[in-house]
Amino acid sequence: MILSFGADSARLAPAGIALALPSVVALACYVGAAMPSERFSASLRTALLVGWIAQGLSIAIDIAGIGSAIPGARFGFAPALSVTLWLVLAVYELESRSVPLPGARRSLATCGVVVVVLAWIYPGQVHPQAASLWAPLHWLLGIASYGLFGVAVLHALLLNRAERQMRRASPVAEAPAQGLPILRLERLTFRFVAAGFIVLSAAIVLGAWFANPWRWDHKAIFSILGWLVFAGLLAGRRAFGWRGPKAAGWLYAGAVLLLLAYVGSRFVLEVLLHRAPPMT
Repeated sequence: MILSFGADSARLAPAGIALALPSVVALACYVGAAMPSERFSASLRTALLVGWIAQGLSIAIDIAGIGSAIPGARFGFAPALSVTLWLVLAVYELESRSVPLPGARRSLATCGVVVVVLAWIYPGQVHPQAASLWAPLHWLLGIASYGLFGVAVLHALLLNRAERQMRRASPVAEAPAQGLPILRLERLTFRFVAAGFIVLSAAIVLGAWFANPWRWDHKAIFSILGWLVFAGLLAGRRAFGWRGPKAAGWLYAGAVLLLLAYVGSRFVLEVLLHRAPPMT
């Protein structure tokens, strides 16, 4: 984010402080939306929406390199998490208007606080130019797959919670009311998994195409392992009707592998080794 504690934070002139305002607004709104109170649920939902808009503006400022002395895009592991959560929130804002998603607001708002603060502390590096003309599309597809799988994980968590509540409740009183949301959540979960798998496949193919030479680094290995896990999940769902804890376990495992692919490798390079990785 523009407002950062990174090595180049000294560039914060009045114009830079003005550019940092969306990040401050996003953080304040997410803190408010994370409140446990349900008396003002409408106001808290509005705060989450305003925070999402402000976060999107701050992401656009950073990716466009606005306010930076070096032309190019700023990116790293924390901005990647920020963009991923922003995409998850975008789906939540749209879906929650027609499908009840109880308990998601506080969790997403808390995650918003975490990613905004992380992006302040670890703003990433400015990349003056891409390694290839296709690199921006590869990056866009990769982040989009992060967002789609993040939404799938959110739905799986809500699905597991609804199933636990249904088992604890009276079958006669609660099963009919919970049946439709549970079935809908399950369908949505696998739809987002399938969409994320398609986008991830395109990102991997595109990355292998323009990479010269191909490197079997941590990012490539974890990405392919995650792809294999998601392929196994979709195949198991189609052939054996996987659902419940087994399907959720495969989804969580694939999501962790995919998270380690970019965010994990960039975290090690940027934070532990203090190296500037290429934007690929």
